[in-house]
Amino acid sequence: MLRQPAKGGIATYPLNKRADRGPMSELRDKATGIVRRLRQAGHEAYFVGGCVRDEAMGLAPLDYDVATSAAPEQIQRLFERTAAVGAAFGVILVMDGDATFEVATFRSDGVYHDGRRPESVRYGSAREDVERRDFTINGMLYDPIDNRRLDWVGGMADIAARQVRAIGDPERRFREDRLRMLRAVRFAARFAYALEEKTYDALCRLAPGLVAISAERIGEELVRILTGPNAGRAVRLMRDTGLLKVILPEVNALAGVDQPPQFHPEGDVFEHTCLMLDALKDPSPELALAALLHDIGKPPTFAVADRIRFDEHDSVGAFMARAVCRRLKYSNERTDRVVDLTQHHMRFGMAPKMKESTLRRFMALPGFAEHLELHRLDCLASHGKLDNYEYVRQKLASLPPEQVSPPPLLNGHDLIAMGYKPGPKFRPMLDSVMDMQLEGKLTSREEAAAYVAREFPLEGAKPKD
Repeated sequence: MLRQPAKGGIATYPLNKRADRGPMSELRDKATGIVRRLRQAGHEAYFVGGCVRDEAMGLAPLDYDVATSAAPEQIQRLFERTAAVGAAFGVILVMDGDATFEVATFRSDGVYHDGRRPESVRYGSAREDVERRDFTINGMLYDPIDNRRLDWVGGMADIAARQVRAIGDPERRFREDRLRMLRAVRFAARFAYALEEKTYDALCRLAPGLVAISAERIGEELVRILTGPNAGRAVRLMRDTGLLKVILPEVNALAGVDQPPQFHPEGDVFEHTCLMLDALKDPSPELALAALLHDIGKPPTFAVADRIRFDEHDSVGAFMARAVCRRLKYSNERTDRVVDLTQHHMRFGMAPKMKESTLRRFMALPGFAEHLELHRLDCLASHGKLDNYEYVRQKLASLPPEQVSPPPLLNGHDLIAMGYKPGPKFRPMLDSVMDMQLEGKLTSREEAAAYVAREFPLEGAKPKD
């Protein structure tokens, strides 16, 4: 039950009962110790942001942040281990054992000109600090000493209403930091909340302005969205608000692209992709991005013959996925992994007909477990048949790792020692040896060398029987 607002308009709410003590309780105790130390030194201090929101929702926070009236230099004097990573904005890291806490001075922001950060800040009051923040559910303070929650912005009411609402004027909040538009989508998806009407309208109006944000920041926020709960819901919301066509026109183009109903009763390519994303469970960023991008080659390869077809959409999609990942400034390692998952996602359909060597080479792809999971999600988001998935999974389980990807019997140095000159012919020679090895037809270096001498005779040598 809501108590009557205290002086200054502070709405105070009783806390939920805390769960059994565990690692997160220890983290909370350390954060409480930071607040207590600041209070003993004569400063105001509270928990702030996501930890207050999560506890209000009955969730276990992943971390705890503290807001205080103490200036950065005062914070540093009070605690033994600190790091001034954001001192210009009043942010100090305080370390306690292996835990790190962000302790920020109450502040009020100056003018934003770059759609990212204020040109200046000044230290202010607790209320001013709250009112500069993004959304009401993130704008509450909590006093762990006196056990009260301070809510000037209606965060608890919006939790009850299950909605994400900007603090103050939503257009101003989004113009200050345009990345907040993607954060609004992330929170709405994560908690299965709606976007409050004025917040939604402002987001739609300002969506084109997202182009002013650096690709790195967009790429990082996109990963947070895709690896969080209800990623498909988030992508639908990005489409509805116009954000998707700004940052990922290749994915936006999936909407309205029909698929053969005998294989895809779920609907168009966009719906199929969103269903896959919603089925993700704690994915790696690479698997989540591959689920998003695996079918982006379908619009440019769409054709109708005996039925709707997307010939070579996997190869086309892999090329497009590389361009998307590069545009978002992902690392080469992440980009290669997403491209690889996209390139090979259709191969499972031929798995029962593959030669033993071909199947084993397929199963030896780096990170094959994610290839397998991407295929499972692909099936569940379409026809629902898992025959090929089960065939490959059982085949993989029946073989020890050394048989799936055995050390090669021969390498390039061996071929040189046999008298062959290095060159482009080495690859097909070694691939042929590996195929025979995977088929179980070659089991030793001697057999492999004899096979090479017979199948790839040196110039001037007579073929042996």
